[in-house]
Amino acid sequence: MRILSSIFCILLVLFTLVQYNDPDGLFWGLIYGVAALWCGLAALRPVVFARPLWRGLYAATLALSVVGVVWFWPTTPGFWRQEVWWETETAREGMGMMIVLIALITVWFASRRGGSSVRSAP
Repeated sequence: MRILSSIFCILLVLFTLVQYNDPDGLFWGLIYGVAALWCGLAALRPVVFARPLWRGLYAATLALSVVGVVWFWPTTPGFWRQEVWWETETAREGMGMMIVLIALITVWFASRRGGSSVRSAP
């Protein structure tokens, strides 16, 4: 799970970096950046998920990403086809939120594994 979290971290950092020329790039850069931070923590410092404050902040982020997927769900027919998302920004934004949610669910699984070993230590 650490490797998968690392891959998502790198991917989301790249997503953050390519937002420089987007009209709402600060908004999307923040979304991708926060998700990248959680993935990085799951990969490098899973012990933080044993602390209630960090678990609460992560849970809030996960809940907001679920809301984001519902809010930004693409209404364009066939949004998953390259010729559609290549031209339609709303399709790209919706798919970006889906990727964020998948990455944060991966973090949840990684934190469950890392958190259980941390809590059982003396």
